[in-house]
Amino acid sequence: MGLFYMNVFFWWISRLFIGIASLVLFIRGIEVLIGSYSLNNPVEFLMYFFSSSMLILVSAVGVIYSAVKIFKKVKGEL
Repeated sequence: MGLFYMNVFFWWISRLFIGIASLVLFIRGIEVLIGSYSLNNPVEFLMYFFSSSMLILVSAVGVIYSAVKIFKKVKGEL
């Protein structure tokens, strides 16, 4: 019985950790994207622009993944 509760606890902690870490990286990606517009060198601008866009996309997937899994768990489908 104790192992079951540990698995449930680990499931919640892991999904919350993925969601929070992805949200922090999402915010950081937006900050880098905004900061890239103040650069004078076009090559640096492109590097920062595309790297921040990739960071935003990957972290958005993490946020959506966590939200969908938690929503399904609360709804009872998982």
